[in-house]
Amino acid sequence: MVRHELGDPAQPERFYTLAAGRKRELRMEEDDFISKTRRKRQMAELQDVGAALVRLAPEQLARLDLPESLREAVLDCMSITKHEARRRQMQYIGRVMRNFDAAPIAEQLAALHAPTRLQTALFHDAERWRTELLGDTEAAARFAHEFPGADPRKLRAAIDAALEEKRAGRSPKHFRALFHLLSAILQEHANPI
Repeated sequence: MVRHELGDPAQPERFYTLAAGRKRELRMEEDDFISKTRRKRQMAELQDVGAALVRLAPEQLARLDLPESLREAVLDCMSITKHEARRRQMQYIGRVMRNFDAAPIAEQLAALHAPTRLQTALFHDAERWRTELLGDTEAAARFAHEFPGADPRKLRAAIDAALEEKRAGRSPKHFRALFHLLSAILQEHANPI
């Protein structure tokens, strides 16, 4: 068997690179290499964050800690109504965001849209009270005692309507109305402003 001094012909990729007098580039193994697909995905994520910024009300946008160039680009995009111009402005926002760390901005957006723990707890309390009120006749008195601001007659009417609706097998219109009534009472009690 004839050995080539440049390399083994059984490994053609290595053989031809060495024969051309070039060093083999290991781009896929470099730490700082980012594939084109990954770069495109990152740019799409930046544009999504930018789109979320554009959907905010101006008051909400003012509360966020944003770089001035990004804030101006977002405000400009809010005033654009033509589809293609808006799309190009969204791409520009994504390009501007490449210069900044988008993670803090995304965290601020998530905090802005996420319900607070209090809101979640009040939601669960309203569900629990609705279940109790529909299952126990004495629960209405307990609720009225615990929340004196609640109108007992209105509460009793909502409970009766929901129970009648359930017995008749109709859609849960009054069932939801009872939840909204309870939720409003709980919200008012939690935030007495």
